[in-house]
Amino acid sequence: MRIACVMAEGRGDTDLLLHGFADRAAARGLRLCGTVQVNTDCGPDRACDMDVRVLPDGPVIRISQSLGTGARGCRLDPEALERAVAAAEARLSEGADLVIVNKFGKHEADGRGFRALIAEAVARGVPVLVGVNPLNAPRLAEFLGGEVMRLVPTPEALDAWLEECAAGARRAM
Repeated sequence: MRIACVMAEGRGDTDLLLHGFADRAAARGLRLCGTVQVNTDCGPDRACDMDVRVLPDGPVIRISQSLGTGARGCRLDPEALERAVAAAEARLSEGADLVIVNKFGKHEADGRGFRALIAEAVARGVPVLVGVNPLNAPRLAEFLGGEVMRLVPTPEALDAWLEECAAGARRAM
């Protein structure tokens, strides 16, 4: 199974890492599927806006909702997330060399979100890289039926993993 996860320390660091990885993979000519997240800083007194770009070339979908000043609830817009999921699933059906999922989050842990996309890509033998946080990492491992390969959160480690996947695919031919 060619699936790995990455978890960076700082707020938004996983998003930046996956975004750069997607750009490098696209530059190699790979057919991409999935999403990368782009956060927009809205100032010190307001939470960032969260958008995902459906790979390879959009659309960009706002997945956060404004809950107002001082709100502490989950800002994820589930309907917008499902639009992003549907767009990514359509891209997978067209064929892909690599699937990137910006986050295995609460929705995926609860059986929704990008879970079906991940499962379908794994079933097709397409390499999958997933962003995850410490809270949901055990649920990702449970979903995959055991430990998942966790990559060091550096561009070099992600690129080496991708090269290893490509070499494995060449050997299997």
